Amino acid sequence: EAGLDTLLTFMAVISLNLGILNILPIPILDGGVILLLVIESLMGHDLSLRMKERIVQASFVFLLMLTVIVLYNDVVKLLPPGQPSP
Repeated sequence: EAGLDTLLTFMAVISLNLGILNILPIPILDGGVILLLVIESLMGHDLSLRMKERIVQASFVFLLMLTVIVLYNDVVKLLPPGQPSP
């Protein structure tokens, strides 16, 4: 029985959460790009393309590992008590 007001509130919360996630200083996200630009401006020169690629690869692996950990914890919580964990 939720109305239009509830739907709009839900959409606003999702949009706000995505915006906050996007400005985190992780190089794959927009906040990470801003962080790399700040680092380059403080250093006075651009980072090499190879260095930027390594930073993006490391951040991708970090996000992938974080996703696996969160999914694992969610699956463990869904198992009935006394069930051995996977």
